[in-house]
Parts: sequence; structure tokens; C-alpha cells
Amino acid sequence: MRWVVNVPSMSSFLSRFALIMGLLVVVAACSGTAVATEHSLVSATEANELVQDPPAGVVILDIRTPEEYAEGHLEDSIMIDFYAADFQDRLDELDKTVPYLVYCRSGNRSATAVGMMEDLEFLEIYEMDGGIVAWAEAGLPYVSS
Repeated sequence: MRWVVNVPSMSSFLSRFALIMGLLVVVAACSGTAVATEHSLVSATEANELVQDPPAGVVILDIRTPEEYAEGHLEDSIMIDFYAADFQDRLDELDKTVPYLVYCRSGNRSATAVGMMEDLEFLEIYEMDGGIVAWAEAGLPYVSS
């Protein structure tokens, strides 16, 4: 008696394997709960336009130290000290569904903070490029003590 075994070709096997793996990736991606953050890097001039015609509920978030904030800040901004031990916890307490305009002195801290906010699943973030330094250099108004 002679046995005949039907062995699929290697290319057929690889095609089926790739198809199955692709389907698994799609299923895994669809079942995740990650939220995509809309993040825009804006110039000081664009940030000013945003402040002049704000989206509903926008929060202007200054992440400098209290001393820096006292020297001058955007009108109606709230301050959370980037260097505070509870900085990330304070970010996590904010409403993640409203848009935020985030700035610091020159843009370094805000870039890090925006990364944290993305991890915390904030929906809409505008990061001011160049911080309050760029804002002042553009001759835009701010509150000073």
C-alpha cells in the first residue's frame, strides 16, 4: 500500500501564516482602549490666534515654576509646576476631553509634558513652540507683575 500525503508548498504555508497573523493584529488593535491624541506644535503667533478665537473649553496651561509664572504669563492661564513631585498626578486630574494650549519658558519642558499628556490620553493638545520666550519676542501681550 502506498500512502500519499498532500503537503502544502512553503509559499502557501507562509501566505496562510501571514494572513492569520494579520488578522490577529487587526483584532488586537480593535480591542485596545488606547485613545489617539491630536497634538499640534504651534508657533507663538498661532497660539495667539488660538487664544483670540479659542475652541470650546480650551485651557491655557503654564508648566513653569511659580517664580517664572509671577514674572509673566498668558492671561487666564493656570499653572502646574513641571518640577513638582506630583506633576504627573496633577496632570492626570485634569479634564482630558477639553483642548489644552501648553507652554513653558522655551519649549523643552512642554515637549516632555505633552508626551506625558499623550500617555494619559488627553484628546487635544496645542504645544507652543518656543514657549513664553517666543511669545514675548513676537510682541504678544501677557500678564506681568
